[in-house]
Amino acid sequence: MMRAWILPILLVLCGSVLAVGLVFSGTPGTAAAVLLVFVLLAGVNSPLAFPRPIGALEAQRRSEADGRPVVFWRPGCKYCFRLRIRLGRSARQLHWVDIWRDPDGAAVVRAANNGNETVPTVIVAGRPHTNPDPAWVREQLARSA
Repeated sequence: MMRAWILPILLVLCGSVLAVGLVFSGTPGTAAAVLLVFVLLAGVNSPLAFPRPIGALEAQRRSEADGRPVVFWRPGCKYCFRLRIRLGRSARQLHWVDIWRDPDGAAVVRAANNGNETVPTVIVAGRPHTNPDPAWVREQLARSA
């Protein structure tokens, strides 16, 4: 779990150090702007930007019951973030598995991607799709409804 928070924590720390240096150099307005940018970057790269993850086994069980896709992701992945943003509110209807929190999820992704942990990997009807187009994922979600 801590691994998912390393990048956001480092971003906030770096932004804080930079902001303190700017305050001491006499530019508090710039310091506030820099700190805000770093805090926003930390938020985007944190697990908070995504729906609450569940385990791979639970996600697969739920997907079999309701037909909705399962998305395997990890914090800090720009492609995962792109998928999350482009899906908008419909992203909350998918089953999200953080592969850094769930070893079973990481194993599923490695099995689907020749041993690589390439994310996002979306499982639809038991078939893996690596880094699919967000419009296609939205279409698959609409079909499951």
